[in-house]
Amino acid sequence: MANIGQAAKATGVSEKMIRHYEAIGLLKRVARTGSNYRVYGEAELHTLRFIKRGRTLGFSIEDIRALLSLWQNKSRSSAAVKKIAAGHVAELQKKIAEMQAMVGTLSHLTHHCHGDQRPDCPILEDLARE
Repeated sequence: MANIGQAAKATGVSEKMIRHYEAIGLLKRVARTGSNYRVYGEAELHTLRFIKRGRTLGFSIEDIRALLSLWQNKSRSSAAVKKIAAGHVAELQKKIAEMQAMVGTLSHLTHHCHGDQRPDCPILEDLARE
């Protein structure tokens, strides 16, 4: 059994986020001592590690909620899990494409900016464009 500080250290999830995950129902309410301190068992620590890994991979809270539900349901279909992961991959690929376009635009603009004492600047002109 671990208190919240020990749980945070063991899982890499901050105490604040542990409380938040409990408040939004991502982590089930944990047992409490007579002094009303939270007590985390191995199951809760494992769940917190699962949440942490999901957040590290960029899954939304709602996706993690769905994945947790599927993980805890031993009669689940892996197709449901794959659908969530594939949707997330598509979102990441879209963000990567958007960021690559930003890099391309900014690279072009910085290449064409003289960076000298003259006031004309293609970067500012592009930002001001309607």
